[in-house]
Amino acid sequence: MEVVIVKDAAAGGALIADSIAALLRRKPDALLGVATGSTPLPVYQALTALVRAGSVEVSRARIAQLDEYVGLPAGHPESYRSVVLREVVEPLGLDEASFLGPDGGAPDVQAACEAYDRALAEAGGVDLQLLGIGTDGHIGFNEPCSSLASRTRIKTLTRQTREDNARFFDSPEEVPHHVITQGIGTILEARHLVLLATGEGKAEAVAQAVEGPVAALVPASALQLHPHATVVVDEAAASRLKLADYFRATFAAKPDWQGI
Repeated sequence: MEVVIVKDAAAGGALIADSIAALLRRKPDALLGVATGSTPLPVYQALTALVRAGSVEVSRARIAQLDEYVGLPAGHPESYRSVVLREVVEPLGLDEASFLGPDGGAPDVQAACEAYDRALAEAGGVDLQLLGIGTDGHIGFNEPCSSLASRTRIKTLTRQTREDNARFFDSPEEVPHHVITQGIGTILEARHLVLLATGEGKAEAVAQAVEGPVAALVPASALQLHPHATVVVDEAAASRLKLADYFRATFAAKPDWQGI
């Protein structure tokens, strides 16, 4: 696992966008796994700026959804499909046909989960998966004590996660209780995992995920098992890392050709 400490959210977004751009130059039809929420927005904004400046071509890129609420009406503005279309697909000028996601409105949710796992495999697998981290250490919607071998499935959200997401809805009661999420085992199949965390509120979760033991209680700790995992954190989110100085020194001495 590589840990990169940056000045702020904008710097983290720019760093990750540059990595995505480098991937797309090597593999124009790369499958990019995207996350939702406020944390990854600087990544999408920076990548969009690169596209508009002509620095990278994205017309053949494909987008894969990490998770989806269960039971929201089709087209609901806070369904994750709508969010990804609005924040990623449309700004990058991609066609909706480039988009893969689970069906949160399917009558058979379990079948929809299995179908999405198959779709990811048939698409050749995710080349780079962008992740956030919850205050309780979750990734995707794999809440604490999720199996580290889990596949795409339905999960019940904790009260904390529903409270964290209530800001996107008119009232807390509107936040769904269930989601479809890629499982930890599914996430770990991506070729490159990039986790972005910003703000002091994520500091304890980051410390547990990076420096603590691999444990189902902290789902993000599973990134320690991956051969190519990058954790990008701002100074606030890095504030509880015991090895912060080592991580800074390591990144400062890293050859440019290695990228992230």
